[in-house]
Amino acid sequence: MIFVIEHLEPKVFPWCKLEYKHISKWVGKRNLIFTNTKSAMLKPFGKVVAKSIKQLRFDKACVLDPEAKQTLTPEIAKKYNYFIFGGILGDDPPKERTKVELTQFLPYPSFNLGKDQMSTDTAVIVTKMVCDGKKLSELKFQQGIELSIAVGEDVHLPYKYLIINRKPLLASGIVEMLRKQKSF
Repeated sequence: MIFVIEHLEPKVFPWCKLEYKHISKWVGKRNLIFTNTKSAMLKPFGKVVAKSIKQLRFDKACVLDPEAKQTLTPEIAKKYNYFIFGGILGDDPPKERTKVELTQFLPYPSFNLGKDQMSTDTAVIVTKMVCDGKKLSELKFQQGIELSIAVGEDVHLPYKYLIINRKPLLASGIVEMLRKQKSF
């Protein structure tokens, strides 16, 4: 299975790099393609393709979109070789950016991982687990997390996170990046 991230932000922001690195650690560099970017900083994590996924064709591909009507299951996942995701910073409330900027332009079926918005790395990791045979109902999630970034200052991340070892799974370095960030 190959995981394709269509980078949809104007540049590779620090949070993108951290999430993309996290994805690479979970799925392996050989199984990861970044499209719609020329960023050399992503080459250590996967293949970088300047063209948009809209200009490319993959055999047995599907799109992961929270707005899709059908949920991805291990049985469905077995039918596909390529799993396409939008590399997008989510909004709260969600603005359906995957559907608007990606799904509607592609000739592939789309599936959801539940209706709640996930970070890109969470979505890819959950999809890999589903491909490996796990049902979504067998995975534990937490909706939203509060991160303490300074004394008396917290940041709320409103997305759905996978729970591993009783803690939300976050890309290494995300909390530190948020602590250093000047404004939100």
